[in-house]
Amino acid sequence: MVKSEWIQPARELDASSKTALMTAISQLPPQDRGWITLEEAGRLFSKMPSQYAFGELDDDGKQNLERFGRDVSREYEFWPNENRLYFTARKA
Repeated sequence: MVKSEWIQPARELDASSKTALMTAISQLPPQDRGWITLEEAGRLFSKMPSQYAFGELDDDGKQNLERFGRDVSREYEFWPNENRLYFTARKA
């Protein structure tokens, strides 16, 4: 018999501001994932137009996102095919 674990679907997070996003992430159980759109991520963390946010020339945007991830103790992962940026628990 195969034992399977049910995985909670990822939740869409409030990205109206960095503070709202931080609050939404803090309310996630440690094992859950949350996401925002790539456009929202660009608006919050990058000064570049959305199509260039976090690209090769956007060192500031990447550093801002990295700093935010450390501040909320979450890792992040870009999923361009879903147009999402996921926040997950940091791996031990």
